Amino acid sequence: MLKFRLTPLAAAALVVYAVPGFAQEASETPATNERAVALPQVKVEDKAEQTYKAETVSSPKFTEPLVNTPQTITVIKKELLQERVATTLTEALRNTPGITLQQGENGNSTSGDAISMRGFDTQNSIFIDNVRDLGTAVRDVFNVEQIEVVKGPSGADNGRGATAGYINLSSKLPSAEDFKAGTVSYGSEDRRRVTADLNQTLGEKTAVRLNLMGQDGGVAGRDFIERKSWGIAPSVAFGLGTETRFYLFSQHVRQDNTPDGGVTTVGLPGYRFSNAVNNPVSQTLEAAGREVQAPDSKNYYGFAQDFEDIKANMLTAKFEHDLAPGFTIRNTARYGKSEQERVLTGVNAVSVTNGTPGAAGSTTANPPTQPSPPAQPYTVRDEDDYTVARSVQATGRVNEIMTNQTNLTGSFKTGIVEHSFGGGVEFIYERQYTPSYGLAPGTTQPTEVTTANLYNPDRNVTRLDYAKTGGYTDGQTITTAAYLFDTLHITDRWLINGSLRWERYETETEAVTAAASGTPPAYVLTAVPRIEAADNLLSWKAGVLFKPTSISSVYASYANSYQPPGGANFSLSATATNIANPNLDPQEAENYELGTKWDLFGGRLAATAAVFQSTNKNELARAGDNPDIVIQYGKRETKGVELALVGEVLPNWNVSAGITKQDAEISQGTDTSDGAGARFTPDWNATLWTTYRLVPYKLTFGAGVQYVDDMTRQETNAPYGSVNATTGQVGYTGIYKVSSYTLVDAMVTYEATKNLSVQLNGYNLFDEDYVAAVNNGGSRYLPGTARSYLVSLNVKF
Repeated sequence: MLKFRLTPLAAAALVVYAVPGFAQEASETPATNERAVALPQVKVEDKAEQTYKAETVSSPKFTEPLVNTPQTITVIKKELLQERVATTLTEALRNTPGITLQQGENGNSTSGDAISMRGFDTQNSIFIDNVRDLGTAVRDVFNVEQIEVVKGPSGADNGRGATAGYINLSSKLPSAEDFKAGTVSYGSEDRRRVTADLNQTLGEKTAVRLNLMGQDGGVAGRDFIERKSWGIAPSVAFGLGTETRFYLFSQHVRQDNTPDGGVTTVGLPGYRFSNAVNNPVSQTLEAAGREVQAPDSKNYYGFAQDFEDIKANMLTAKFEHDLAPGFTIRNTARYGKSEQERVLTGVNAVSVTNGTPGAAGSTTANPPTQPSPPAQPYTVRDEDDYTVARSVQATGRVNEIMTNQTNLTGSFKTGIVEHSFGGGVEFIYERQYTPSYGLAPGTTQPTEVTTANLYNPDRNVTRLDYAKTGGYTDGQTITTAAYLFDTLHITDRWLINGSLRWERYETETEAVTAAASGTPPAYVLTAVPRIEAADNLLSWKAGVLFKPTSISSVYASYANSYQPPGGANFSLSATATNIANPNLDPQEAENYELGTKWDLFGGRLAATAAVFQSTNKNELARAGDNPDIVIQYGKRETKGVELALVGEVLPNWNVSAGITKQDAEISQGTDTSDGAGARFTPDWNATLWTTYRLVPYKLTFGAGVQYVDDMTRQETNAPYGSVNATTGQVGYTGIYKVSSYTLVDAMVTYEATKNLSVQLNGYNLFDEDYVAAVNNGGSRYLPGTARSYLVSLNVKF
């Protein structure tokens, strides 16, 4: 059962919803015989008129405005991105609730945008212009018009995918208006960034656009971490304003980063180590007399040799033709390729040397196991007695995608029922190539490489280099799909929405293993038999929507999706218990949602509320933290409520706010997991950003708050974790709970002239020390960004 407690943020949200005038305006706008779903006229707005509210999403698969779409969808427009100077997708998603970050398995660090939404992994459900993007880069938003967060499983939209939904980035394209804009920024940790957005018409029907980005600098609160990247996105459009339009556009990004393997979790609030079943009181460090202080969150445990190189390229051609009034056919073709090579150092267990009791020079990770707490405190003489295990990981990955989408949209009548429909076919080729890396056979890293001082790690120690061994995993999937969307306007007040997608996928994987052997030492390569899988998937969603007024709706909807084995990375396995074994059943997700949407104050402000239940069946759970062992044990559910308010409250006052209360648990699982809470899913999550423009003084002030509730790491209902039948140990070593945190940001902009403005942004103003992400093993975490500042000069002509 979903339980609620009224926090200050929840109370504030309820107050906003109770602002006098909301109900008044709604009641003064009765439904009429006119169709209330006509799209608003597109016009160029000056800064004073721009709001955060979007009317539609970019995908032609959605046939109605957002107010008539029976699904929770958040749109983050470029105006909001510029005010917050959000540079990456992860930063931008702070403007929508229900999203947290992940950090991967044990020593491994997840690459790219590791996003979890409503308690489910979403990192493989990110799209650019409605085409799946499997790149490993942290996605920059310099070429993004708006970000669309579609919540709830959407197999009818895109085919296989995550339970929670998906995220779509809509690219900037040429328009029939000349403009030039750019931003130069400088901030904390010598952070430098330059962007440019140039649009030029060539006659009445042709235009070109060029978006540029360059960035270099450190990360606030982290030693030695550097982020270097540049990007270029040229585009050209023909036939603007005519019935036939053609767009050709590309995007090219390079990144040269220092990878961040994180900081050990030892000493953090919520840290525990395993101990005997009969001694649960010594689960905490303090109870065992272990006065271990957490190391500085700035510490860098990697090496000066560590690196991350990323290349991401895509080329897209889009054709549109108006067949007749209300009927448009579109074709989109894309080729994309991303490459990553990286050597990263993560951290694992902490060890103690020269402790008391125990002989001098002894090494033990835990105090002696006994029925009661130790008779004398287990203390350490100085900080040099603590070491942490380093885990050096060399990885590489290449992703390719070729796709062609053709769809037709339009409207027609059958009797008194009016239809807004869309349908089409899609062909997709996706590939992921993962080479293996290793040391020269017979060599091992020296002790000063495999361990580091907990409090004073040395990055200048020279480690051995890694190289490709000749082994690899090469997987590919070919998908053929057909889909149909239709919204039936039964009356002016009643709408029925239905979507259906059929797809046929064929996945095959081939691999070569590499084993060190021989004299002189070399890697012996062995081919693994090819593994294949193929099946048909049928996904659908349906919604019933009632319009109390022309500017509001109340709806109920259902949607589902499937994720077959190997669906995320096309890597199949013959091992019976492996997560990618083709004999396992696909995961099946479904979502029930009840909601309401209101366009208020002349359509300038959108207020939404929804109650949802997302369920994932046949889930493939990892056994402990071993990524190769899984249990297809049952299902997990997330139930919750989400409220949002986006747009212009009063002239010159804009707001983007959202709050989610969710209860995520494993509803059917193993003995120790049945009924347990889901990993890294906060009960409460809220976000607020608001600005006010003082027109006479040419000043704009902005402020924002983000709140993330406590989160647990271990998915178990045992009081101290699971029991090891062999050793009698209970629990686990690592952090088991991530504490809640609140971040406060602010912004002020001065419009020096109509073409130049100066902007100052402050982030985490109260310098909150918080955990941004934790690996599943609980041994290491990624510290949140410390207090920082950024000054920007914005130019436009």
